[in-house]
Amino acid sequence: MTRPVPARPRSQDRPGPPDARLGARSLRLSYGERVVVHDLDLDVLDNTVTAVIGPNGCGKSTLLRALGRLLTPAEGTVLLDGKRIDRLPTREVARVLGILPQSPTAPDGLTVADLVARGRHPHQSWYRQWSSADEEAVADALRMTGMERLADRALDELSGGQRQRAWISMALAQGTELLLLDEPTTYLDLAHQIDVLDLVERLHTTRGRTVVMVLHDLNLAARYARRLVAMRGGEVVAEGEPAEVLTEDLLFHVFGLDARVIEDPVSGTPLVVPVGARHRTTV
Repeated sequence: MTRPVPARPRSQDRPGPPDARLGARSLRLSYGERVVVHDLDLDVLDNTVTAVIGPNGCGKSTLLRALGRLLTPAEGTVLLDGKRIDRLPTREVARVLGILPQSPTAPDGLTVADLVARGRHPHQSWYRQWSSADEEAVADALRMTGMERLADRALDELSGGQRQRAWISMALAQGTELLLLDEPTTYLDLAHQIDVLDLVERLHTTRGRTVVMVLHDLNLAARYARRLVAMRGGEVVAEGEPAEVLTEDLLFHVFGLDARVIEDPVSGTPLVVPVGARHRTTV
């Protein structure tokens, strides 16, 4: 069953379920006077791929930035392993939580290997310099993403899909158990979207990564995520397994979309088929 937003927010100090490592309590997010997210509660379940879906401007990316400590809440708090994330040392957070924002940028001429090596910075200090463990982590990240042969290439020489894999390599080299990916398939053609999402799935199934990603494509979200969080107007309006969330009523309520939901013949997950004006009278 889809879950409506609670009428009353939970206490900011209330712990989430035991299998939730990251969560939000009574979260209110804004840019200046413009409030984007209202009194939001959310728990990110451990060892799960979660996709956040919703129309443009509903607060998906803003929520992810707050979960990754890139945005300070106006009210409420984000909890990491039961502790307020804003009170934890930056390096401690960076060893546990990695975030890949939309359209990340890097200095001109930076190579793939140099970019991926930056993922090891949270593990460096004045008494712990670059080590064989760091070297191994970078090499492993490049192997995992299939980027070894491109390690010496400059990022600006790569295709969109290759660049995205390079940035994911950096996040992987960071060695975090939690990954936040903000629209990792944006600007990619369908083949490269599948390539990136297949990689995310491998990170989850073979490395045990907990992943939260913002996605626009509902059918890809349903296929690759075990859990969906649907947002509208800065609030969570439903969360659960894809078959529970992607109902025809919810699609109309959240997206204003007249659609039919059938079974994907390949994955068995929900498949959203928009009706459109041309066919509305005959369906």
